[in-house]
Amino acid sequence: MMKMKPRGLAALAAVATLAAAAGFAAAPAHAQGYPSKPVRIVVPFPPGGTTDILARDLANQLGQRWKQSVLVENKAGAGGTIGTAEVAKAAADGYTLLVTATHQVINPSLMKKLPYDARRDFTPIALVGAVPNVLVVHPSLNVKSVQEFVALAKSQPGKLSFGSTGIGGSNHLSGELFKAMTGIDMTHIPYKGAAPAMNDLLGGQIPVMFDSVPTVIQHVKSGKLRALGVTSMTRSASLPEVPTIDESGVKGFEATAWFGMYAPGGLPAEVTARLSADLQAVLKSDAVRESFAKYGVEPGTPPQAQFAAFYAAELDKWARVIERAGVKQE
Repeated sequence: MMKMKPRGLAALAAVATLAAAAGFAAAPAHAQGYPSKPVRIVVPFPPGGTTDILARDLANQLGQRWKQSVLVENKAGAGGTIGTAEVAKAAADGYTLLVTATHQVINPSLMKKLPYDARRDFTPIALVGAVPNVLVVHPSLNVKSVQEFVALAKSQPGKLSFGSTGIGGSNHLSGELFKAMTGIDMTHIPYKGAAPAMNDLLGGQIPVMFDSVPTVIQHVKSGKLRALGVTSMTRSASLPEVPTIDESGVKGFEATAWFGMYAPGGLPAEVTARLSADLQAVLKSDAVRESFAKYGVEPGTPPQAQFAAFYAAELDKWARVIERAGVKQE
């Protein structure tokens, strides 16, 4: 997932393992009765998007496991903050949960005022899954590797432009992080959504973009776009021939779109442990892996303590990126 010191999820594993084990060992017997009534999962975006699809897959599998109804409610609006605020104010009993995207760690630095505190008001439960972005260029750009692209950009400071689906989104901030870590100067061109940005990239009106694997894979395979590097720390199973940006020389670069599950802050440790254990079992199931694979999503599997450390690191990381890039807050 996204990178800072300590470096991503893999580097956090050693620190988190003992804490996670202790949390599970300490779970009191009454946690075994959870859940004893229907559970609600809030998705702070409209129906039909990736976050909503993943949440409904999880709700179905958790409902079967718990023998309880698990309902998904879409509470869209204000960049995901309306539904997120509702969960922040809910009772910390495990019966109201949140499944959301990378907005959870970006919005606190992007928006001037939020109706919640991203650190205090949530209990991180699990990394649901992640989708790497890909650095893609129009074939008319005469570069075939990340190194060649960086060299070209440095020879033409400010002349190359990269598109995004909007200010503060995953593909915008992937570009800003890339600029910061390589020292290049590119001009950001925000679009109002994914379709117009991709249309201009395919038409050659813009030469560069970071976008998700599911969005670009067919264009890459058809030769309409050239993939230079993926933004995860490991290669994408969908594009195994494309190196990571990290292995291409930009050491430590990682900027994926990822999805997490959260409960209100102050969730009892025994309920946190039960939720985490059951969610990990579901995420490792063949049913979820096969379903997620349709959307290019790799299920998350780290223990709860490891995800909590990653979540805190991501809040810090994107605050620095947004400040350095001078992204205008809303």
